Amino acid sequence: MLSLRGVAKFYGDRMVFKNIDLTVDPGRTLMVVGANGAGKSTLLRLMAGLSRPTAGEVSTTLAKAETAYLGHQTFLYAEATALENLSFWTGLHGLGLCEADLLAALERVGLARFAHERAGHFSRGMAQRLNLARVFCIAPRLLFLDEPDTGLDEASRGVLHAEIARTSQQGRSVVWVSHHLERDLPKADDVLFLEKGRAAYLGPVAGFDASVLSRSAAC
Repeated sequence: MLSLRGVAKFYGDRMVFKNIDLTVDPGRTLMVVGANGAGKSTLLRLMAGLSRPTAGEVSTTLAKAETAYLGHQTFLYAEATALENLSFWTGLHGLGLCEADLLAALERVGLARFAHERAGHFSRGMAQRLNLARVFCIAPRLLFLDEPDTGLDEASRGVLHAEIARTSQQGRSVVWVSHHLERDLPKADDVLFLEKGRAAYLGPVAGFDASVLSRSAAC
């Protein structure tokens, strides 16, 4: 679905990372881990096509409409209702979903009764659930997640994790940045560990020693 070859990112003379090579295969969940400042979010944005590498190549077999990105920002229109936000986003993807379909997506995230309320009145958890409903509607073949559960309550987090599991079961793929490794790492298939600007580990979760993260953060 996605491949990186010799990818590097610099800001001026400062190297974030270099020589990153990886592939994302159908039905696999890749977790990107590393200490603060290791370049996890930067790499995710490159993979999602939201930023360009300084060197190397990012290639994909997917159309832009087949991917989705869920991060800290919800990208919602505060003055629009929940239903209007979904209608706008799905319209951009040319889906043409009817109101019943949009309400069903809101029901999946527990927001159906707030369908006609403005998104600007939503709590952080409600706003992120609305953003997740957008992802449900798009049903991307490749989903990018940058710490998507930040600020979520337990119920909202449960909805998010259920969708991540469903995505993999349906043969779709996830690339996920998380700081909650004890909880989230078992939900992934593969892990990429960024350390000192390089891929210090790339392989199955079962072969990764998560204790290296605490040692890396201490350096």
